[in-house]
Amino acid sequence: MKRKNKLGGILFLMVLFSAVFAKDAYAYLDPGTGSYFLQLVIAGLLGALFFVKTFWRGIFKSIKTVFSRLFNPVKKDKNE
Repeated sequence: MKRKNKLGGILFLMVLFSAVFAKDAYAYLDPGTGSYFLQLVIAGLLGALFFVKTFWRGIFKSIKTVFSRLFNPVKKDKNE
């Protein structure tokens, strides 16, 4: 367990040093990059909405089942 923590610390320090001591890249963003980021944002929002819808339906169905069993108990047949 200690080795895993030590490895994580070393990895964190490497990322930190590479971020702090980074050199200029002299790069540019072409026009397609903006549309790509827009697609990512839209896909993320739609994915989150789908997750919420699916989660809400499952919760609503379980709540509905609990209340239907509570207020409409199953009547046993007299012949059995």
